[in-house]
Amino acid sequence: MRSRIFVLMLVAVMTLLAACGSPSKEDVMKKLSGKWNEAKGYELEATMEIKTGSEPRIYDVTVWHTKPDFYKVNVTQSGSQDSQMIVRNEEGVFVITPSLGKTYKFQSDWPTQNSMPYLIGTLSDDIKADKNAKMEEKDKTYIFETASRNNHKKVLPTQQIHIDKKTLLPKYVSVMDENKDEKIRVTFKKITLGVEHKASDYAVEMEGIKPDKKPDSTGDGQTGMKFYPDLDWNGTVLEEEMIETENGTRTFMTFGGGDKEFVVVQEPAGIPVDQLPVSIEGDPVDLGFTVAALTENSIRWEQNGISFFVASSTLTPDELIEVASSMHPENSK
Repeated sequence: MRSRIFVLMLVAVMTLLAACGSPSKEDVMKKLSGKWNEAKGYELEATMEIKTGSEPRIYDVTVWHTKPDFYKVNVTQSGSQDSQMIVRNEEGVFVITPSLGKTYKFQSDWPTQNSMPYLIGTLSDDIKADKNAKMEEKDKTYIFETASRNNHKKVLPTQQIHIDKKTLLPKYVSVMDENKDEKIRVTFKKITLGVEHKASDYAVEMEGIKPDKKPDSTGDGQTGMKFYPDLDWNGTVLEEEMIETENGTRTFMTFGGGDKEFVVVQEPAGIPVDQLPVSIEGDPVDLGFTVAALTENSIRWEQNGISFFVASSTLTPDELIEVASSMHPENSK
C-alpha cells in the first residue's frame, strides 16, 4: 500500500515539474510582447532570401526603429549596389531609390496594417492577432506558426517564427505558401534592443539622394527587358501595344477574356530633374524586391530601371499585389 502511495506521489511530482518546465503558449507570448514591444527602440541586421522567382534572390536588410513611429529600413540586393530605403518620420512615409535619385512620399500608417517579417514588433503583433497560432518547442527554440498579415497573405498565408529560448529574440522567419513550401526566409544576424535614435536621424536628406547610375538600356533608348505576369488565371488573354516616347518605348499589355481584367503599362524609368519628394497616392506595400504604391484599383513600382503601372476595375488589392509580385523578364517565363 505504501509503495502504491509513493508511486502516485512520484507521478504527481513529476507531472508538476513537467508543467513548471514547459511554459504555455500564452506565457511565452506575454514574455515576447514585453521584450519586443516595450523596448524604446532597436537596431537589427538581417538577410532576406526570396524564392518566388526562377532563381533565389538575397537581400541585406538593416532596420532602425525608435518609439513611437520612427522607422528606417534599408534593403540592398546582395552582390549589387541597388538599394531602396523606407523611412517613416513625423512628416510621413518616404520610399527612396538612390540609383534613380527618386523619393516618393506617402501619407500612410505603414507598417501598422501590413506585417513585415524583418520588423520584430509586427511579428509580435502577428502572434497576438492569430487566435489559432500554434507553438512547439524544439531543441533551444520556440517555433510559432501563425497566419501571415503581410502583403502576400493570399499566396503566402502561413509563417513560422523561430525564437531563441534563451534570448527570446527571433532567429529566423519562414514565410510559406499553401503547400507549406518556404518562399521567403528572413534570417536575423544581429538584434540590439534599447537603441534609440534622435528624430533628426530619420530625416530625409534630399541633397544626398542623387542618381548613381542610369537605367540599363539598349542603344535605342529602351531598357532591353520586357516583363510579363506569371499567373495561372484561366481564360485570360493578352493584347499588346507599344508607342514611342521621349524616354523610350511604352508598352501597354491588356489582359482580358475572363473574370480578371487588367492593364500593365511599363516604360523606362526617367531620372528626375530635381531632388524634391513626389507625393504619391496609396499605401506602400513590400513586394520583396521593391516597394510599390497600392490603391484600390492600381499598383505602381519601379524595378530594373523600368516603371510599372497595373490598373484594373475587377481585381482586388490582393490580386493587384499578386500580379505585381509575379512579373518576370520575358526570357525567364
